Amino acid sequence: MPKKLSSDSLGFLITDSARLMRMMFERRITDAGLNLTPGEARTLLHVAMENGSRQLDLAARMGVEPMTVCTFLDKLQASGLIERQQDPADRRAKKIVLTERSDSMIDSINMELQSLLADATRGITEETKLLMQEALGTFRINLQKMAR
Repeated sequence: MPKKLSSDSLGFLITDSARLMRMMFERRITDAGLNLTPGEARTLLHVAMENGSRQLDLAARMGVEPMTVCTFLDKLQASGLIERQQDPADRRAKKIVLTERSDSMIDSINMELQSLLADATRGITEETKLLMQEALGTFRINLQKMAR
């Protein structure tokens, strides 16, 4: 007989928390009136983390199809938040770079994200938050190694 799964198991807690975090991020971005979809906001944050990365690398980091990220980038470019530049190392590739106009939008998205994190971690000590961050960082590194 298979072992009974628990909603308190580590795997379930991580997966369900990630699902809820994404859902609440999407709701906050939609309600914030930023004129961005949640997908566009996520894409802009990923560009900000690795400004100048290639479009294909961005899609891989986000875990979405290249055509999906292309659609988000088209809208971000039309809004003047990013530019596509020729990659000098590969004429077929485009590097994605932020524009000055993106600064205030990234600040607004980060404010929503920080507010969400503050609400989600209410009642958790700073020490525990640091331990969680360290543990999840190691968890991610291990999964990245497994994915290669």
